[in-house]
Amino acid sequence: LTERFKTAFIQRISDLFHELIVEIQIMHHGKTHSQHFLSDKQMSDSVSRQEKREARREKRTKRLEAYEQHLDSLVKSNHFRFFPQTMQQQPAGMMRNLANPNYELVVMGSEVDVCLPFLKGYTPPYYPVLFNYVLTSVKGYNVEKMSDGWHITFQSSMFSSTDYTFSLEIYSSYGGATLTLSSPFSNGVQYNGN
Repeated sequence: LTERFKTAFIQRISDLFHELIVEIQIMHHGKTHSQHFLSDKQMSDSVSRQEKREARREKRTKRLEAYEQHLDSLVKSNHFRFFPQTMQQQPAGMMRNLANPNYELVVMGSEVDVCLPFLKGYTPPYYPVLFNYVLTSVKGYNVEKMSDGWHITFQSSMFSSTDYTFSLEIYSSYGGATLTLSSPFSNGVQYNGN
């Protein structure tokens, strides 16, 4: 009785001071509790899941590399197509969505097909035009490899007295592209797309 009273008294003092009481349990005869250890099946499932994750990551890496190589091969072959999705007059004009699927810039060897809207002028009111030309030759066609893709530039008068400069940045790893079309007598227009 005194032992129980003594234990209860010590327990109440500990609780009074909010002290933690640690009970130590001793295992007899080396008996283990299997619920605390992973079974062979659980361990193989865990390893199998990790291998599957690694395999998925490797597949994505290979697909990303293949995509980048595909874009690089298109640029090197001088046969590719740019589809603009937005246009914005520079330096800070309104961003416009382009939903017309016929807008494009197509490079086919030495020829370039242009079907792009453009805003002429430096100050309002701007004059909207549609460039719809097959350019049989362009001046200064230059392709430069950059750290994140390609930079392509060329010029054309597009059958007018003004030279227009095309500057196309293709991002091989991201998959997008930005085209800037500028002239000496108008603010440039920037197109974003694929």
